[in-house]
Amino acid sequence: MKFSFKNDYSEGCHPNILQALLQSNFEQQAGYGEDEYSLQAKKLIKEKIKNPDSEVYLVSGGTQANLIVISSILRPYQCVISAAPGHILNNETGAIEATGHKVLSIDTADGKLRPSDIIPVLESHGNIPHQVMPKLVYISNSTELGTIYLAKELEELSNFCRDKGLYLFMDGARLGHGLTSEISDLTLEKVGELTDVFYLGGTKNGALIGEAIVINNKALQQDFAFNIKQKGALLAKGRLLGIQFMELMKDDLYFDLAKHANIQAMKIKNVMKERGVQFLSDTYTNQIFPIISNELIEILSEHFEFYVWKKIDERSSAIRLITSWNTGDEPVDRFIEIIKKEL
Repeated sequence: MKFSFKNDYSEGCHPNILQALLQSNFEQQAGYGEDEYSLQAKKLIKEKIKNPDSEVYLVSGGTQANLIVISSILRPYQCVISAAPGHILNNETGAIEATGHKVLSIDTADGKLRPSDIIPVLESHGNIPHQVMPKLVYISNSTELGTIYLAKELEELSNFCRDKGLYLFMDGARLGHGLTSEISDLTLEKVGELTDVFYLGGTKNGALIGEAIVINNKALQQDFAFNIKQKGALLAKGRLLGIQFMELMKDDLYFDLAKHANIQAMKIKNVMKERGVQFLSDTYTNQIFPIISNELIEILSEHFEFYVWKKIDERSSAIRLITSWNTGDEPVDRFIEIIKKEL
């Protein structure tokens, strides 16, 4: 059977979560997120970001989180600004547009947004009733290209958004990987200070399902739960999400799992760099995008599954490799062995 480097959610969940689900299985708990596990999970997240005034909401998936957050914040005539590789642009079946909100795309080489990228969009969308009004900036950390925001970059973007009256929303589907990257100087506490809303992704970091939406801007907290219910995201058995995030937040398991995934990806990256391989983007997370020959892609495809991300020329393409919280040494070593043999 081929080992998959296609994504970081092919496995089920960390054993601690399964054990906690099993141990609590016959307990009676309150529904709709009022169970003791969900309340404890939310408390732990607030403690991690050191902001007791933030509000935490648990939902089942990333697209669901993006849809609910953005549709709840924007007025009917307002729109979102996103980098071109953004998940809401390419991988959510037009979910945001289906709510009536346009997504304005900005091309960037590394998948990140900077004030200089956004200024032309604001200038071309004046405050006139003939155009949609930009109101929310959507970013991901780590990005869809595996890159991350450093503390200074996020601070500059946050200050810019506040100065221009824009909300800043961070998609954190892989936030654990971004924060535990070997080059990251950003902390979860800082993310809480600099964003209006962000979420902690569990699905791609050891949970069965689940994302934890954190609303830091108090003006956006009022009645948010109504949006969750209306969009079908308020689970009667909210304990399923609460137990998972309680276990992930305990003893920093969430960050340990993300760091492990990053380390495994960096093992492959470092060997490929030593062999002279170029990369589509310079990443230090669990996503890497090496540019290799089509012949080598065929050889690797005999043993592994991965996405051919982008055609570079007639002879080479960029592939995407993703490691997970459960990626062991054996498949990584096997991949490296083939690379050393062929390059």
